[in-house]
Amino acid sequence: MSSFSVSNEPFTLLRDCNAVMVPLGDAVCLPIGQIGYITQALGGSFTVYVDGNLFRIAGSDADALGKEPPAAIEVAADATNADVEKLAWDQLRTVFDPEIPVNVVDLGLVYDLRLEQTASGERKVYVKLTLTAPGCGMGDILVDDARTKLKMIPTVTEADVDLVFDPQWSHSMMSDAAKLETGML
Repeated sequence: MSSFSVSNEPFTLLRDCNAVMVPLGDAVCLPIGQIGYITQALGGSFTVYVDGNLFRIAGSDADALGKEPPAAIEVAADATNADVEKLAWDQLRTVFDPEIPVNVVDLGLVYDLRLEQTASGERKVYVKLTLTAPGCGMGDILVDDARTKLKMIPTVTEADVDLVFDPQWSHSMMSDAAKLETGML
């Protein structure tokens, strides 16, 4: 049971709960009463260890674990595009690979973020995101998580997250904090 340690928090599901198997990316439903351990609770989502497998549970399903969902994001009425762009970067810092305790920004997986504002005041966010390995089964899950979290920002009505592989990701793209967290510094 290499994914379990004494620092993991035990849980019993309070209701049926949608989850994603890690690293395959397959959607499953874990049944009410299922027991397991929370191995990672970062960015508003949870990685859980159940019967020898890892699963990702979205923050919107936190109640099934007896946890609070993430708080709503607020934007001032006079927020500038720079303010909203900062929030977009902050939101991307809440996107985590379920197997790595470092967010996608610090991992160097976000290659580009652009913001457009329409005449009506709505905003569109465009992001280029990559993976640590092209064959990673969690790619679609990370893209969807990024898109969902960007659309949580008030005034953002569209979030286009493109999965790209050029340039190829390398460890040199990680922040020093990410290298330190993963033991690569």
